[in-house]
Amino acid sequence: MEPVISIKNISVCQGEDFRLSIESLDLQPRRTYALTGPNGAGKSTLLRIMALLIPPQSGTVSFAGTGTETLAQQRQKVTLVEQSPYLLVGSVYDNLAFGLKLRGIRGTEQQKRIQSTLELVGLAGFEQRKANKLSGGEVQRVALARALVLEPQVLLLDEPTSNIDSKSMQAFEDLLGRLPSYGVTVVFSTHDLSQPERVGGEIIRIENGRLLKPYQAAEQSLNIQE
Repeated sequence: MEPVISIKNISVCQGEDFRLSIESLDLQPRRTYALTGPNGAGKSTLLRIMALLIPPQSGTVSFAGTGTETLAQQRQKVTLVEQSPYLLVGSVYDNLAFGLKLRGIRGTEQQKRIQSTLELVGLAGFEQRKANKLSGGEVQRVALARALVLEPQVLLLDEPTSNIDSKSMQAFEDLLGRLPSYGVTVVFSTHDLSQPERVGGEIIRIENGRLLKPYQAAEQSLNIQE
């Protein structure tokens, strides 16, 4: 099966002390991946490279079937939700409609997409709710819906549960685990080492700007427990 996203020999230097260096990383369609590692390991940088927001100084990032597509066309295949997402002033509907309007999707099609996506994230009936009246968990789900309504092939989430209260956590994790069944490949970063198991995600471990092999990550986990 062709990877939905393939990274080869990328290198990015930031300042004098940090370098992200990834020899090879292939992500398969309709799977969930958990990007783990300590602060400063390069998780957010890697997500931004996958989102085509930071160009690597060397190497390539390619998407399935993008041989002749422009950078703008490739960017439509991937969406990044930041750790502290910013919602536009106005209603929940306004926030979801913004990206659709930029892509020329209006009228009935726009309404159908917004309604179905809000149902998916558990916010049916929130169309006219004001963005500044939402709870932290609701903000995160609206940001997620705003990304999903664009129907990306790859959804990237930077610490999506860091600002969610424990009451909302289980519902959000259940939602993350179900997204691949809707045709989306999900990559989310997390500091919670037990979260990948709850979500059903495959672990990608990164330290000091480099990927660890699965057995290295497992050995380190055992050492921590000891």
